[in-house]
Amino acid sequence: MAAASGPRGFQFAIDRGGTFTDVFARCPSGRVRVLKLLSEDPGYGDAPTEGIRRVLEEELGVRLPRDQPLDASGIEWIRMGTTVATNALLERRGERLALVVTRGFRDLLHIGSQARPHIFDLEVAVPEVLYEEVIEVDERLIPHQPDCRLPGTETLPLLEGPSGVSLQVQRPLELSGLRGELERVLSRGITSLAVLLLHSYAWPGHEEQVGALARELGFQHVSLSSGVSGMVRAVPRGYTACADAYLTPCIHRYLRSFRGGFQHHLREVPVLFMRSDGGLTPMDHFSGARAILSGPAGGVVGYARTTHPHQGGQPVIGFDMGGTSTDVSRYAGEYEHVFEATTAGVSIQAPQLDINTVAAGGGSRLFFRSGLYVVGPESAGAHPGPACYRKGGPLTVTDANLCLGRLLPDYFPRIFGPGEDQPLCQETAARAFQEMAAQIQTFQGAPHPALSVEEVAMGFVRVANEAMCRPIRALTQARGHDASRHVLACFGGAGGQHACAIARTLGMSRVFIHKYSGILSAFGLALADVVQEVQTPCALRYEPPNFPRLEQSIARLERDCRGALREQGFSDAQIHTEAFLHLRYEGTDCALMCSAKGHPPTPTSCQAGDFQTAFTSRYLVEFGFTIPDRPVVVDDVRVRGTGSSSVTIETPLAPRGKPPRLEMVTRCYFEEGYLETPVFLLEELGCDHTIPGPAIIIDKNSTIVVEPGCTASLTQFGDICIVVGSSCPQPLGPQLDPVQLSIFSHRFMSIAEQMGRILQRTAISTNIKERLDFSCALFGPDGGLVSNAPHIPVHLGAMQETVQFQIRNLGEDLREGDVILSNHPCAGGSHLPDLTVITPVFWPGVPKPVFFVASRGHHADIGGVTPGSMPPHSRSLQEEGAVFISFKLVKDGVFQEEAVREALLAPGRVPGCSGSRTLGDNLSDLRAQVAANQKGIQLVTGLIRLHGLPAVQAYMAHIQANAEVAVREMLRGFAARWGREVEAEDSMDDGTPIRLRVQVDPQEGSAVFDFSGSGPEVYGNCNAPRAITLSALIYCLRCMVGQDIPLNQGCLAPVQVVIPKGSILDPSPEAAVVGGNVLTSQRVVDVIFKAFGVCAASQGCMNNVTFGNERVGYYETVAGGAGAGPHWEGRSGVHTHMTNTRITDPEILELRYPVVLQRFELRRGSGGAGRFRGGEGVTRELLFRQDMVLSVLTERRTLRPYGMQGGSPGAPGLNLLLRRDGRTINLGAKTSVPVEPGDVFCLQTPGGGGFGTPGEEGDPQEPPEPPRSFAERGSLFEYRRAQEGV
Repeated sequence: MAAASGPRGFQFAIDRGGTFTDVFARCPSGRVRVLKLLSEDPGYGDAPTEGIRRVLEEELGVRLPRDQPLDASGIEWIRMGTTVATNALLERRGERLALVVTRGFRDLLHIGSQARPHIFDLEVAVPEVLYEEVIEVDERLIPHQPDCRLPGTETLPLLEGPSGVSLQVQRPLELSGLRGELERVLSRGITSLAVLLLHSYAWPGHEEQVGALARELGFQHVSLSSGVSGMVRAVPRGYTACADAYLTPCIHRYLRSFRGGFQHHLREVPVLFMRSDGGLTPMDHFSGARAILSGPAGGVVGYARTTHPHQGGQPVIGFDMGGTSTDVSRYAGEYEHVFEATTAGVSIQAPQLDINTVAAGGGSRLFFRSGLYVVGPESAGAHPGPACYRKGGPLTVTDANLCLGRLLPDYFPRIFGPGEDQPLCQETAARAFQEMAAQIQTFQGAPHPALSVEEVAMGFVRVANEAMCRPIRALTQARGHDASRHVLACFGGAGGQHACAIARTLGMSRVFIHKYSGILSAFGLALADVVQEVQTPCALRYEPPNFPRLEQSIARLERDCRGALREQGFSDAQIHTEAFLHLRYEGTDCALMCSAKGHPPTPTSCQAGDFQTAFTSRYLVEFGFTIPDRPVVVDDVRVRGTGSSSVTIETPLAPRGKPPRLEMVTRCYFEEGYLETPVFLLEELGCDHTIPGPAIIIDKNSTIVVEPGCTASLTQFGDICIVVGSSCPQPLGPQLDPVQLSIFSHRFMSIAEQMGRILQRTAISTNIKERLDFSCALFGPDGGLVSNAPHIPVHLGAMQETVQFQIRNLGEDLREGDVILSNHPCAGGSHLPDLTVITPVFWPGVPKPVFFVASRGHHADIGGVTPGSMPPHSRSLQEEGAVFISFKLVKDGVFQEEAVREALLAPGRVPGCSGSRTLGDNLSDLRAQVAANQKGIQLVTGLIRLHGLPAVQAYMAHIQANAEVAVREMLRGFAARWGREVEAEDSMDDGTPIRLRVQVDPQEGSAVFDFSGSGPEVYGNCNAPRAITLSALIYCLRCMVGQDIPLNQGCLAPVQVVIPKGSILDPSPEAAVVGGNVLTSQRVVDVIFKAFGVCAASQGCMNNVTFGNERVGYYETVAGGAGAGPHWEGRSGVHTHMTNTRITDPEILELRYPVVLQRFELRRGSGGAGRFRGGEGVTRELLFRQDMVLSVLTERRTLRPYGMQGGSPGAPGLNLLLRRDGRTINLGAKTSVPVEPGDVFCLQTPGGGGFGTPGEEGDPQEPPEPPRSFAERGSLFEYRRAQEGV
């Protein structure tokens, strides 16, 4: 593999995408050939083979028949990226497989994190598991805990793995029964197997024995979770093993087919495949779990190796916009990796480049909804494609660019229409935009002038650009960076039409477009290094006594990497290794994979480098603080070895010495209207050419729009560098413009999102930093909600009540420099641990606040009767913790630390209660909330400076009016279908009724929601503050609207809510409320959906479980069954409605807490029968290893979740305590009880109700056609999922 001055033979770098296959070929003469062909074509079998055949045939001048294997003797190497694995996963076309798992956990991967993927979708659509069969095996390893008091554990065998985790064998592996089960599975034709045994990451012996038996019996492929991903956390490791067993056989079949197209099956030709981590690996080592991002990874390597060095090392944002997806990534001298990411519903635990798919690309569909221009997320796909493809497709971004003159049909191949022989059709797109313009005119009414096709198309392009800017801001800010300080590296077929506008919006000054931007993924393959990675788990503190063991691990892994690369022909001079430690502060989950690069060893560090300084430096950048006195823990040791092939491909261009040749002049539509726009061909431009905008530069594979005020020039290597000029904002009046409305909708949401990023980065507690249990929001001068993020159901609309209370309560006493703290239910609070921090926004010359910003975060403890401030038996509010009504947290710009400290400790004066047990975390998180609000003030005042206060406040009102329109349309539709009046009633387990009567006015599209007749305040904590009912109502309205709408004050404008004072839904100020937030909120949702006949009841409970003692405390909520609907089965083992909290992984739970999870599986038969069956609840068994107190706060233990339209109700839940002396005790719904080592808590959660009469004939209600959308992925997607998993 030593570098050569030029190619010895043909070099091929090929990216096989879903639609097109791109070929970059370097010939022995030094000539470069670029080719793009369809990935699927009846004229040839395999696209990469066909690409190689065409290049060889043309270059050698010899006819090479397609039906004969190619002579590969003249090929030096082949490098490939492929979407074979991704497509098989998306389309569920992988290998049939079975899963072997520890007994008691057969449904662990079905339940997963227990969070639903889309919080407002009543039909919980979760991709199915990959395996067909599950085999439970008798075996069990548990972590060794020196202070364990569980009888008999002192005699259990002890296992010491290399990771530093000590395990005990609670149950030895039983292979005799497993043999028969494996033979049965084999007899069904299943020959691929995934194996997941708990704690195998630390000691893989049991898995290895299972794997050996399976191979002996004849399984063709066996994926051990410990071998595929040796990292702690059973659920993602199990998913990864399943993905590997599902995809690797498909990859091997493809590789056999590919080899078959060549003589001698390419035995003498090095064939390398791109892995998800951006490194090449030999064909024989290419596996399913490492292949998911094989295609897109090449593009990241491409711009990292070209844009970054050519732009002086300035950090780069990669913007890859193709026909069906838009990918965003970042490079600043090092590849940014994630170590767990989700694709097609499957979490893969393996190093992957952080490539974020954020939109549907040129195929993003365009809609006009309730006054808003909406772009995506629905996609036209490759078939039928955009309207202009002549196949009856919908309007898309591509159609908008065509109608604006930014795409020129004469420069596109004639491959469109049913016969795939026609050009792009501008007329079809224009007709569709005319229809859209008429729709907009109808909505706006007579006074508004009719819009032209170009105005509508331009509006959609502007909205599409703003939608794509939001994730770029999030990606950079998530790691503490400023988007404006980056270069935008644009590639992909559609990116060049949007690059200038996006860079300008983000404040970037330069766009870089490589000459091979249309095939940059293939070009990146030619530049990439061969990578060998090895990793081992660890459980040691990063401290001097452990340095020798860490250094031994690093040295062993480095030897393995170097040996593997030497076997591939690399010399020692070409091999470079880099060690990483996966580090986190003890007691947190936020681990960072850190290299010691730039941090040489010191006398107090290990010899491999100063990893502690590397970790704290990066932690400070990403999160804004460090925790100096907290020990640092090593979770994993990783070494990445690279073999550099030193390929140099770029050659300088000679100056042309004359002006660029003008191809033609066209008319192109911009903000200023139509402008005469010169067109140039990239291949005819030289490095001495400069092109002022407006202009269009056309390449074989892409069209680049140079907007007015921008200037393009060619670099010495023939790449395009565009200097982006700043634009003067157009004056904006208060009158409604639908395009500006859509842009402001994104801007207002972006303010809330960026506030959330600051809060998450600067908070210190696990609840806010890692569980993301917070919301941030922007409010108008009247306290009405404008935007909030994320959409935690129990927070929806509730903060509005809090802000409006402060306006009424404080009045003139609300001054600049003040920040208010509140949590009291009478002031719009939900429950006391949710602390809301409110800051008024002032503007010069205006005496009162012009906006408000607020952040609400769940604090782990604020005092009260029990740790965690969630007592199951509280009878009054003072037992639940510290209370704040209108407390000035900051006064005249000064943080009132002493006063807030005193208030947080005040509950300790109540008999039987304590002050806050986490005072330091409370103060730190409150400061973080103040900082988040300050960020919101900066952003909203920046918007006012840009557009003026009257315009910004006007669009705030327009956004609220837009949500109102959407809800009014839904209510009119309901009245037409179900009538003007409906009512429903349900009860809490104690018999307290919750009654609702809804009266709908079909003319106005308004409704009265009257809860009169609901039961009185209860002597307990299931009282729900008024804000909880409003949150539940907004959640239900959003679910019933069925599409994205701004969730703001406007949602409740058409709705009058009547809640009787003194009832369970509006209790007295002293009433206990902690159960209202987590239990009664679910019953309110049940009653609303029952009245509207939407679906059967879901489990109706959050199943709150707490256990702990003086040394440790733990809280979780547990999934149950979802209700069935008119065309769907209820999902089993999932959180529903007002909660979506993720559950702790079994291995993490057992490592950190003195319990053993004995069972976690679906509760068979608990879902209600019906034409569509309700989802099953779960059974969860906890074995206690120490003396502790167990608390449960649950509902639906007496009254069952209702069925709908003849469907049966779901089974009620059950809380059992199995004493170690053999007694079984029913704990009831709400209790606290001491437990001893050996006791087992058995939680059985409720099932969902069924829908329709079982066995009913006739067609069900026709399900809506599921919209085609792009497959989201990347760290931004994971962050949003985590936010909604609260």
